[in-house]
Amino acid sequence: MTDHVSHLFAAAAARHPDRIATRVREGDSWRTQTYREFDASIRATARAVVGAGIERGDRVAIFAPNSPEWSEVDLATLLVGAVPVPIYATSTPEQVSHIVNDSGARLLFAGSASELDRVRRAHTPNLERVVTLAATGDAHVPSLREFRDRAAARPDLDAVVTERFEDAGPDDLASIIYTSGTTGDPKGVMLPHRALVSQVHALDRFFDITPDDHSLCFLPLSHALERAWTTVVLSHGCMNTYVPNAKDVAELMVLARPTLMVSVPKLYERVHATAKASVATSPVKQRVFAWAMHLGGELQHAYRKGRTPAAHLRAQLPLADRLVFSSIRRAMGGPKTVLACGGAPLRREIEEFFSAAGLPILQGYGLTEAGPLISFNAPDAFRVGTVGRVMPGGELRIGADSEIQYRGPNLMTGYWNNPEATAAAFDDGWLRTGDAGYVDSDGFLVITDRIKDIIVTVNGKNISPQPIEGLLLADPLFEYAVLLGDNRPCLTLLVKPSLPHLHDLAARLNIAVANPTELLSHPEIVEELRRRVQQLTEKLPSHEQIRDVEVLQDDITMDNGLLTPTLKVKRREVEKRFQSLIDDMYKRIAERRSR
Repeated sequence: MTDHVSHLFAAAAARHPDRIATRVREGDSWRTQTYREFDASIRATARAVVGAGIERGDRVAIFAPNSPEWSEVDLATLLVGAVPVPIYATSTPEQVSHIVNDSGARLLFAGSASELDRVRRAHTPNLERVVTLAATGDAHVPSLREFRDRAAARPDLDAVVTERFEDAGPDDLASIIYTSGTTGDPKGVMLPHRALVSQVHALDRFFDITPDDHSLCFLPLSHALERAWTTVVLSHGCMNTYVPNAKDVAELMVLARPTLMVSVPKLYERVHATAKASVATSPVKQRVFAWAMHLGGELQHAYRKGRTPAAHLRAQLPLADRLVFSSIRRAMGGPKTVLACGGAPLRREIEEFFSAAGLPILQGYGLTEAGPLISFNAPDAFRVGTVGRVMPGGELRIGADSEIQYRGPNLMTGYWNNPEATAAAFDDGWLRTGDAGYVDSDGFLVITDRIKDIIVTVNGKNISPQPIEGLLLADPLFEYAVLLGDNRPCLTLLVKPSLPHLHDLAARLNIAVANPTELLSHPEIVEELRRRVQQLTEKLPSHEQIRDVEVLQDDITMDNGLLTPTLKVKRREVEKRFQSLIDDMYKRIAERRSR
C-alpha cells in the first residue's frame, strides 16, 4: 500500500490531520489549509475528474505556476489512477501544443488567464476540457471551484474514487514529465509510482525529517526535482510554502523561514554575490569578511574530519558569527534541517562559503529519467566537491568516455511513444546519463562535465567548458558565461554581466549614460570585462585561453528560451541565437593572425 504516492499522502493526512499542509502568501498574510482540509479538497477534485469522464491511465495536463492548487490537482489525478502531465508555466503555445498532443491529454488545468490565453493559441484538437485554477471571469471555462461544485451533487462518484484508490499499484504511471534539457526536443519521461516512493524511503535512511519541518516550494513543480521533493515533504506531514513567482524567493525565504529547502545553484550564487558585494566598498569590511570565512572554513574542515577544532578557533566563532555568519543565515531564512542543491554543478567556492556560515549545502545529482535522484550527500555521508554516494538500491558504473551510467528502482519505464529514444537511453539496462565523471575510493560521485558540452577544437583539443565558466562566474560581475569553440580553431566567450554590478562598475569608472543598457557596449566597460576574463583565466594552458569576448546585449531568460527552468544555459540555443556575433569574433581572430 505504501508504494503509491496516493497511499503515502493518505497515510500522512491520517497521522497529521490538524497540521498545516499548504501555505501561500496573499497580500500581507498567509492562506493555509490543514492536512484534513487539503485531503478533502483533493478528494473533491478527484470526484470532479472522474465526473469529467477521465479513466485510469488517461493523461491530465497541469499548466500553471506553483500553488497549493497545483498539488491538489496533481494528487487528485493520481488518486483516480490518471497520469499528470506537467507543463512549465513559461511554455509557449507551440510547446503546449507539442506536450498536449504528444501525451494525448484529455483534460488540462490552466493556472490563470495568462496560461489560458496560451492554451487557446495552441493547436490541441484532442483536448476535451480546460479548467482554470483561479477564477478568470470566463463563462466558457470553469474555475477549479466551479469544476468541483458541479460534481458535488453526484455521490456515486465517491465509490469510483475509493475503488481506484484501492486498486492503485507501484507500477502505475505517476507522471509523464517532458524533459526541458539544453538540447533536443522534449521527450515524455514515464515515471511509475515506485520511482517516487523509492526515493522517499531512500532519503528517510539518512535524514530525520519530522512534521515540525517546513519547506519552501519555489522551483517549478513541473520539474522532476521539485515534484519529487514535494512528495517527500507532504509524505512526512510537513508544511509546504508555495512560491508562485520565483522572483519573490529572497523575500519569502526571510518571511517563511523554511527548515527544508531544495534549490539550484543560481540561488546560492546570488546570495554569495550579494554578500561579497556588501563588503566590496570597505577594505575593513573585506578583511573582516575574509577572516570570518577563513575561520569558518577551518572549523568546518575539522568537523568533517571528525576532529574537535582547536580551542583558539572555537573562541573566535561568536565574534565571527555576530559580524558575518548570522546575516547570511538570516538571508537564507534561518537554520536548515536540509539545504540541498541539484539541477546543475555547484562551484566549490559556494559550497565552502555556506559551510563556513554553518549552512552546509548537500549536493545531489540526478536526471528526470531517474525520477530524478541518482546520488546525494547526507549529513553523515558528505564530501565537498562531490554529488554524494549512489541512492540506496541503485548502482553506478562508468562507461565509455567516462560516462556515468545508473540503474535502480527509480528509473523511468521509457519515453512516451518513443521506443527509439528509449532504446538509445539505455545500455544493457543501465541509464546513460550523458554526464562524465568518476567514483572516488570512498564511493562519492564526482561530475566532471556534460559529454555533449565537451568542446573539441579543429586541432583536436578536448576542453571541458564548465570548469572554465566556473572560474569566470566567481566574479559577481558576470551573471552568465558561455564558452565556445567546438570545431573552431580556439576558444571564445559570450558574457552577460549582472546589471547591478555593472552599475557599480560604471560609478567607479565615472561613466554616465542616458540609458543603462548603453553600459553593455561602452568601450571602457567592455575593456574592463575583457581584462577580468583575461585575469581570471591567465593560468590556464594555452589551448584553454580565451581569444575573444563579446558582451551580450540581450537577456538570457526562460521566457526567451535560453534558460532551462532550473536556470541552466541552453548552450546550443545560445549558439544559434547569436551565430552572427560568434562568427564576427572568429573573423576578428583570423584577421589579427593574418597581419
